[in-house]
Amino acid sequence: MDLLEMTNKDQEDHYKSTLNLVNIFVKSNQRKRINLLSDIESDVENIFLIGKKIFDDFDQKGDDWAAGWLLQVLKKHKPIFFNDKKYNNWFFTSSDKDINYEELQLRLLEQNFEDADRLTSSYLRKLAGKLAENRGYVFYSEVNNMSGTDLQTIDRLWTIYSNGRFGFSIQAKLLKSVGKKYELLWPKIGWKKDGYWTRYPSSFSWSLEAPEGHMPLINQLRGVRLMDSILRHPAISLRHNNIL
Repeated sequence: MDLLEMTNKDQEDHYKSTLNLVNIFVKSNQRKRINLLSDIESDVENIFLIGKKIFDDFDQKGDDWAAGWLLQVLKKHKPIFFNDKKYNNWFFTSSDKDINYEELQLRLLEQNFEDADRLTSSYLRKLAGKLAENRGYVFYSEVNNMSGTDLQTIDRLWTIYSNGRFGFSIQAKLLKSVGKKYELLWPKIGWKKDGYWTRYPSSFSWSLEAPEGHMPLINQLRGVRLMDSILRHPAISLRHNNIL
């Protein structure tokens, strides 16, 4: 075997090893996936070389956050991969209100969570209607009439690009886990500490290291009703069978 054949064989073995790692990652449960995050990131060179083949196996209409993490790793370490611009908005999105969610998806892909959170607030105002847009905030009574398709799109993108840890449906799941008691939810998601509200925006954690359910934010200064209305919206509560 000459040197070239050895090199090709070594390369093929690396590809097989990477595909095997990705397959294990995709098929694992939440806990095992979290444990594999750094392994995936460490193998970014090979993932870059076979990236397009990997994404052929994912559903662009789905919400598998494994694909979200692979895209985030590539965006961070191999931005050249995104010369094919479709990968900046790889997941399909739907809207009943003709809202283009490309910017939200890109900010989440880049892990620019603070900007993504601001965009989310603006989308909620748009979904609530012209009065909400003009006043600059949403009344809880306006939530029921929001498009379920759009709420699910926003929630889906947050979940996809947070390793399954952020989003309205995740907050609903956590609220359910603490007996639907908001006073127990606030510290759990990092919105309150030692009885004090977390100061916006400087004291919030705009990263994947934030507590589960930390984002997106909903202004609590106007009371709990707005958040409760969003988490109880059928489009959100049905996402992971979190009916409250």
